[in-house]
Amino acid sequence: MATCPPYPTRAHRHTHWWQRTWVRYGALIALLALSGLVILALVRQQTGTQGFLVGLGLAVLPVPLLLAAFRWLDRVDPGPWRNLLFCFAWGACAAALIAIVANSFATRWIATATADPAGADTWGATVIAPVVEESAKAAAVLLVFLFRRRDFTGIVDGVVVAGVTATGFAFTENILYLGTAFGTDQLTGDRGIASVTAATFFVRVVMSPFAHPLFTVLTGIGFGIAALSAGRHHLRRSLLPLAGLLLAMGMHALWNGSAAFGEYGFFAVYAAFMVPSFGLLTWLVIWTRQRELGTVRAELPAYVTAGWLTPAEPYALGSMRARRIARQYARRHAGKEGARAVARYEACATSVAFLRRRARRGRAGANFTVRERALLEALWHLRDVARPALDHAARATAPPPRPLPPWAHPYGGPHGVYAPWAAPTPYAPHPAPTRYAPYAPQAPYGPPSPYGPYAPPGPHRP
Repeated sequence: MATCPPYPTRAHRHTHWWQRTWVRYGALIALLALSGLVILALVRQQTGTQGFLVGLGLAVLPVPLLLAAFRWLDRVDPGPWRNLLFCFAWGACAAALIAIVANSFATRWIATATADPAGADTWGATVIAPVVEESAKAAAVLLVFLFRRRDFTGIVDGVVVAGVTATGFAFTENILYLGTAFGTDQLTGDRGIASVTAATFFVRVVMSPFAHPLFTVLTGIGFGIAALSAGRHHLRRSLLPLAGLLLAMGMHALWNGSAAFGEYGFFAVYAAFMVPSFGLLTWLVIWTRQRELGTVRAELPAYVTAGWLTPAEPYALGSMRARRIARQYARRHAGKEGARAVARYEACATSVAFLRRRARRGRAGANFTVRERALLEALWHLRDVARPALDHAARATAPPPRPLPPWAHPYGGPHGVYAPWAAPTPYAPHPAPTRYAPYAPQAPYGPPSPYGPYAPPGPHRP
């Protein structure tokens, strides 16, 4: 009797050499490496070797904090490190090179055409630089959106991708500005707090390390909302990223032009516009992350009914505190490998929840069943380490049971004696594993699979 293959097969198709994955990756790495070498030579030429080293040492200080902040925002459904590495490298190398070359060319052209170097510098800072720099940074967000669409599912992903790209760009730009300021101090003999280097460090690293990420995050939010839009809304999916890019350019132009608003124009724009915008966007991203946790808690119970998860897991996986406790528990009892296994389990369960939400909204794609099955099987292989840890985390983070009022005591005890054990708990311990699966659960969502109903893999009755 013929049987169907476990996964759909594709007909063999001849691919040209430039369509191969390793060729594309090699070309991208070579492009970024070449851009890095060129930008390194340009910055060193403008700052000198000593200025470059000083600028590098000072510019690197905010980078770990910014990257850690964006990674923290992405803890619910963390994207692959290779995407973040590409975004940082693009911002620090390719986008910075495009900005330096284009800004210099445009400023010189304006100065030659108008015979007004001072006016050309003002135009370059307030008009040319925002357009060029934000477009160059947005290119990285666009590439991830187009070619890593599976990892780009919402607003948080757009914020993280855009923020990491802008962090790389700001890192290179800070090297240039700080190195140039150090060279100026070397010529004038200024030292200490009164030096140009100290002033530049205070403005760019202490007061506004989030400036470039804040601008580009608006572009990322536009792409994130476009990722949430239904596939048939092509106009919306095109206009939302463009609107975000225009907002990023406008905010960048306002920030660069603040010095033209008078002696205290910079501080006025900083206090009245930049800080409130930063607070509002921070609140938006955290609120979106809480909604993602709510999605996990709402979608995973279907897989509890189907037998893939235990009743305690949706509650534990929908809480960042419970996730952290589960990893710590696994590390104590199974070492670093156990903690990594729990982290992979959490990531797969979150991906299943988001995939099911997209499927309910009609955006999962034709290969929904294959992707869902692969994620569920990954969960099943990690269950021996992850389930005890998540069960412990659910118990540790469960709210205390509400005591019964005295008049409702089940055995008529004395006044004021409660029965806390009778209160409901948000989870139920999963039963001990048995040798044979007592059920054959169906697919928890979607149309019937062409391969029939499936159960969690494992030994079955003969």
